Amino acid sequence: MEFASKRIGKTTLDVTLLGLGSATLGGHLNPITDADAGNLVAAAHDGGIRYFDAAPLYGHGRSEHMVGDKLRGHNDWILSTKVGRRLRPIRNGAEHIDPAATPFPFEPYFDYSYDGTMRAYEDSLQRLGLARIDMAFIHDIDIHTHGAETHLAVFETAMTGAYRALDELRSSGDIKAIGLGVNFVEPIVMALDRGDWDCFLLAGRYTLLEQEPIHTLFPAVARHGASIVIGGPFNSGVLAGRDTWNYAKAPRSVVERVKATSRVCDAHDVPMPAAALRFAAAHPLVASVIPGPRVTNELKQIFEWWNQDIPPALWTDLRTEELIDPDAPFPAT
Repeated sequence: MEFASKRIGKTTLDVTLLGLGSATLGGHLNPITDADAGNLVAAAHDGGIRYFDAAPLYGHGRSEHMVGDKLRGHNDWILSTKVGRRLRPIRNGAEHIDPAATPFPFEPYFDYSYDGTMRAYEDSLQRLGLARIDMAFIHDIDIHTHGAETHLAVFETAMTGAYRALDELRSSGDIKAIGLGVNFVEPIVMALDRGDWDCFLLAGRYTLLEQEPIHTLFPAVARHGASIVIGGPFNSGVLAGRDTWNYAKAPRSVVERVKATSRVCDAHDVPMPAAALRFAAAHPLVASVIPGPRVTNELKQIFEWWNQDIPPALWTDLRTEELIDPDAPFPAT
């Protein structure tokens, strides 16, 4: 299968419009064996995906290890990972904080400093077992992660420390693109006038359920000359038949909106997850959409959803029912 590719900002990087997010490979969202994790990455590459996203946080080094093991030996991929959390061994027989998951025996800690970012970049290369990282995102610099009292100080450290390190790595040619990887709009808005950015990974905020960024964030990012990568196109599962939204149980208001959206999709004989994928990818600013399947069968289902025929009347009906923003671009037929 061949996927269309799009350029990242003003760089020379082209990523497939469908990519693979690797949070699930860490085992935090569901236990997964090394063999199954490796098979998932291999199946994504075999299926035509050429853009892969990882992070030290995911499985505390596990996702980077699994992604690198399966990309090694190929040279036709684009890889992004993240900085801002470093890893240290869990010592003295201490148990992992999430014993139901399957992470590596490390614990993450925040470090957005210049030196810490340079070390994080080198550590990621070693965990991946690869000679290059194409894009690096500063991870989770938001009030929800760091709290109201400290998030502004954390953000400032990231702008003066992590950004400076990534900018130097980009200038030297070690990486090709830099940005933020976040779950919220606000950090990107704050960062736009603090540096020269290429791409922002935004998870869960531009989906079939949520489109507010097209009026605020997206125009500003377009003026900056950067791209958007959409993570969490299923809003952590609620648009794919599960009951989770933003990694927690979906509230009633979200459940009702999902039911209404599903009814419109059913009337056109279109699976709602197929509509969710295609909708998120349709905005011209979006370079890639990166769902995170948990097993290879889910990846196979994603491929089928991606290739689903969707009649234009579906989008018209969703707009008529006020379930999508009137300014949101329709996917091409």
